Amino acid sequence: MAFTQFEPRRALRAARILAADPDDLPQVFTIIESLSGSTLTRVARRLRADFTGAQLLANRPDIVEQLANREALARLPEGSLGRAYLAFIERENISPDGIRDAGEKGMIHRVPMPPPLDWVSARLRDTHDLWHAATGYSGDVLGETALLAFTFAQIWNPAIALIIAIGFAKTWTVPSGGAAARNTIIDGFRRGLKAKWLPAQAWERLLELPLVDVRRMLALEEPAKYREVRSFELKAA
Repeated sequence: MAFTQFEPRRALRAARILAADPDDLPQVFTIIESLSGSTLTRVARRLRADFTGAQLLANRPDIVEQLANREALARLPEGSLGRAYLAFIERENISPDGIRDAGEKGMIHRVPMPPPLDWVSARLRDTHDLWHAATGYSGDVLGETALLAFTFAQIWNPAIALIIAIGFAKTWTVPSGGAAARNTIIDGFRRGLKAKWLPAQAWERLLELPLVDVRRMLALEEPAKYREVRSFELKAA
């Protein structure tokens, strides 16, 4: 039987809080825990059918320690994916441990998650910011929403659809360029449909490769140019 996560009332409560404060990251994980349905089961099934994905499921690597080692990342070649990831987390003042902590804070684990779905959930969370570096989206509200649109095209998670809807609605409060912001989100979805399936990638082996090569391998295209929208703009509006 498929593992299902479905608590719509809890998800909507978290959505209201997130709409008021886009920086409240634990609410994102509350929505994901409450409204993902059978997404993790579907992702695990597709991983098993993929050679690299099956290896990942068997070995269950924990990439956080590698991503948290900023000294090692800084020694990677200039222009590599790892250096782009390091630049991203330093620019956004975040860390992989911080994302993990936010996930633990937002999820109450009311229904125990069976293996290997516990690893699949953690892997999607822990590689999210690598997807930022690979796709070129910044950590602003619009960049996050565009990446979530990309992610939705990859894994079809209804919880992510709700978060995208919040971000899409917020574009009407952008002081200028709301239409362009909506187009950026839609383009994120298009890019996600076109790209290779990122959950099955062995990111540990891609960190040292040139970012341009990684993008070519994964059919990610060059990152779209857009005007960043930071949360303070939305709060002011």
